[in-house]
Amino acid sequence: MSVEPVPATEARPSSPRLALLPMIIFGSRWLQLPLYLGLIVAQCVYIALFLKELWHLSWHALDLTEQQIMMSVLALIDVVMISNLLVMVIVGGYETFVSRLDLQGHPDEPEWLGHVNASVLKIKLAMAIIGISSIALLRTFIEAGNLGSDRAGFTETGVMWQVLIHLTFVVSAIGIAFVDKLSDSGMRKHAE
Repeated sequence: MSVEPVPATEARPSSPRLALLPMIIFGSRWLQLPLYLGLIVAQCVYIALFLKELWHLSWHALDLTEQQIMMSVLALIDVVMISNLLVMVIVGGYETFVSRLDLQGHPDEPEWLGHVNASVLKIKLAMAIIGISSIALLRTFIEAGNLGSDRAGFTETGVMWQVLIHLTFVVSAIGIAFVDKLSDSGMRKHAE
């Protein structure tokens, strides 16, 4: 007794036919496609910025002080973190709000993509923003020795505002995670 494989056209159940208004509303999700493509262009701009910073660092490495090298490396890390944020928004947002990417089984499928939804994406984005803010704050703290001199790029008030803004990001991320946890536990209780 042989078992014949089911043709691919029969393996996938047919999708229900939508009425005109629901079809228009559901199809409107594709209006986000130019936004995600625009973010890909923005990522190309960040690649150019990264290469420019790397070239500057490499070309002037022997002329720079240790602090200047550290600041340049932090600028490179900042660009990479923003680029990572862009990838999360592009891939996660497209997968969550527009259409599936059908990456199951692909060797390069991001680990986090398998369990991404709007809540997970918000928390990941909040954590990425905190990371980016941390790098910017670290750069400020490294330059804090110049406060009060002509070389200072900011004032004590500017440092205070950066710390307060960073703390606002941290508190916001904790709030998002807390609300998500409450929502998740409420949905579990409702399901039982």
